[in-house]
Amino acid sequence: ATRLAVQGKKEDLFVKNVQRTILMMGRKTEAVDAVTAGNTAALVGIDQYLVKQGTISDADATESHPIITMKYSVSPVVRVAVQPKNPNDLPKLVEGLKRLSKSDPLVQCSIEESGEHIIAGCGELHIEICLKDLAEDFMNGAPIVISDPVVSYRETVTAESSRNVMSKSPNKHNRLYVKAEPLGYGTDDAQTPLADAIENGEVAADQDAKARTRILVDKYGWEKSTTQKIWCFGPDGSGPNLVVDTTVGVQYLNEIKDSVVAGWQWVCREGPLCDETLRDVKINITDVTLHADTIHRGGGQIIPTARRCFLAAMMTAQPRLMEPIFMVEIQCPENAMGGVYSSLNRKRGIVVEESNRPGTPLYNVKAYLPVSESFGFTGFLRQNTAGQAFPQMVFHHWDVVNGDPFPGGDDKIIEIVLAARKRKGLKEQIPPLSEYEDKL
Repeated sequence: ATRLAVQGKKEDLFVKNVQRTILMMGRKTEAVDAVTAGNTAALVGIDQYLVKQGTISDADATESHPIITMKYSVSPVVRVAVQPKNPNDLPKLVEGLKRLSKSDPLVQCSIEESGEHIIAGCGELHIEICLKDLAEDFMNGAPIVISDPVVSYRETVTAESSRNVMSKSPNKHNRLYVKAEPLGYGTDDAQTPLADAIENGEVAADQDAKARTRILVDKYGWEKSTTQKIWCFGPDGSGPNLVVDTTVGVQYLNEIKDSVVAGWQWVCREGPLCDETLRDVKINITDVTLHADTIHRGGGQIIPTARRCFLAAMMTAQPRLMEPIFMVEIQCPENAMGGVYSSLNRKRGIVVEESNRPGTPLYNVKAYLPVSESFGFTGFLRQNTAGQAFPQMVFHHWDVVNGDPFPGGDDKIIEIVLAARKRKGLKEQIPPLSEYEDKL
């Protein structure tokens, strides 16, 4: 057995023995001791070290470089949970998921805190094929139970808080006053949302402070003093949510900064409506009253207070859900256009452009389609156009779902929130504002 180096990132360089080299001859394999250039060979015994793709070289070839890995332009937004029908097939399922993630470079397999096995793919068709492979090839036909596809939502606010929200710390010695509002749009003609600019990296946490101030002042019309008081981005210190300190002359304020930031990261990951990630939220800290003694304003006092205060501020600022939107490109002949339009209208799609390809009878229709409506859309479209239209979908942007998620609001949205809360094992009702806010 020759010793070969299997290269990946820095931390996963293995120098291991290859058991044997084989040539694939149709359906049988032929063991050989050497393979010359230009042949497709198979190496036995390296699958523990190489999952998706990598570079293999001689063990002593120190000058070799790994071949670059493939980048995908799509992100997995559709997730399904799988579980075995018989609990004693669980090891088979785990092994099958490992094999599945080897066989497909795009699939992401993960385990949630609730113990569910989640498969994430980039669309309905992709997930369908993966599940078929999983059940038939990788688990030798053991039956599995598949949940309905789940779409990840985001939570946001659509107005400024109706009032200053105040929370006291558990020992009643510290108070935070907070308002929430959307991040807002650029003042230029394009009116780029600031959240998009942060996601594209035009405005970032680790960027030079002066450059960031320039962009925010010139493009987004912020006050210069405000931009220098951005405490943090969230979630993970880089997402499209901000905490801004707009207080004046508060003592000891810098000592609680870390605790407030920690509370904010917590809120960014689990919003007030259904514990989804936040997007496009800006928190203004308007006033803070702190105890003079350091012991009474430690992290244990401030972090939960900050969290309750932020959640209450969001609940007074007309919170809404954001859903992911696919950009669909549909190619079809002219006589099928009516069917395309009626299908899109039935699924809440919005047509953005239609163009004729010069010299051909084909039309290209581009439309926005909510991911939650995209399940079964391909089949639905083909039914309505007698199989003449071909859709292609790719994730495009997040869009606010209009409709109030609180009781007495929009039934459809209340249903989405309830389903998400049930799935995550939370209380079914959104907690009332009084749970997060304190009275003076």
